[in-house]
Amino acid sequence: MEKQFNSLIQLLDFFKDDSTCKIYLANQRWRNGVECPHCKHNKVYVTNRGYKCASPECYKKFTVTTGTIYENTKIALRTWFAAMYLLTAHKKGISSHQVARDLHITQRTAWFVLHRIREMLKEKNPQALKGIVEADETFVGGKNKNRHKHKKIENSQGRSSKDKKPVLGIVQKKTFEIVERPHKVITGKIVKEKVIISPSRVICQVIDDTEAITLQTIVTSNVESDTIVVSDAYKSYIGLELTYNHIRVKHTEGDYKTTGEHHTNTIEGYWTLLKRSYVGIYHYMSPKHLQRYCDEMSYRYNTINLKDCFRFEQAIGKAENARLTYKALIGDGKKGKEESLGESSDQSIQIGRGIEENRNRGIVEFARRLGEGQV
Repeated sequence: MEKQFNSLIQLLDFFKDDSTCKIYLANQRWRNGVECPHCKHNKVYVTNRGYKCASPECYKKFTVTTGTIYENTKIALRTWFAAMYLLTAHKKGISSHQVARDLHITQRTAWFVLHRIREMLKEKNPQALKGIVEADETFVGGKNKNRHKHKKIENSQGRSSKDKKPVLGIVQKKTFEIVERPHKVITGKIVKEKVIISPSRVICQVIDDTEAITLQTIVTSNVESDTIVVSDAYKSYIGLELTYNHIRVKHTEGDYKTTGEHHTNTIEGYWTLLKRSYVGIYHYMSPKHLQRYCDEMSYRYNTINLKDCFRFEQAIGKAENARLTYKALIGDGKKGKEESLGESSDQSIQIGRGIEENRNRGIVEFARRLGEGQV
């Protein structure tokens, strides 16, 4: 890394103008040399305004922002980088109103910028989880008792999807070992230190319901076979023991840690961060955009062991092929809203995210259990 940014001030001091930002973006995007974003040809010509592909079949002009979330933007890259640093560095996120005040842009622009960054942070090809995995679901939405009288919805308190959106979380617990080392100050003293071998990783998916076929298909699509899967005693998880070493923790009986030190406290901690972000920062997450908020939180959680500067650098490298237009973001009236909701539904079915084999295996396995009356 050319420069380590330990604060927003240092970042803005380094990115003083647009040319510095473009050079930095080019170095992060094309580590092995410039290539055409249209045809991936690696021979290009440098022009006054950018580049031109040398392939006779393509021969198109492009810039360092072509094919990224910054394409055709009228906002300075310096402002983009500052917003990206703020969003990835703040533990619970940052609101569009705060970004608008900090960066001297309108709230509407800040809202659009943040959503495009969230779209960029989405994990394109997540690796299957293994080891010890915890699975749990939660419901995101306001409490019915806090609503005005004319906004209250009957029978919607608790686990109701009438006014709340269910979200499934699957987290791989971190693995570590205890090693002994000499004390850094006191001579002759030996101390024990926890060395993390593999950090925790989470996959968070917005779903339409909490039926067994929905939850178990997602689990089998994202978790390797012969893995220890820990969940609560919710009925929709019954049947996972046919594929995994399934351990159920019965919270209703006051059991929050079973024999063998298995629990669901790791995923509960992730829900705490998500809910604190909801209550303290955003105050409202619409079902239409909820998946992007979950992707934002998952990215910070999965890079929790990185310093802010390295998390920012990693985020810059994800800017390609993640463009989101304003029309696609807000939808086009009623039709756009219905299409967006349809896309959200498709996303909850498209749970494998590149692990198509596991997805098909999960559906076939569940259909077999259903036919044999095991679920």
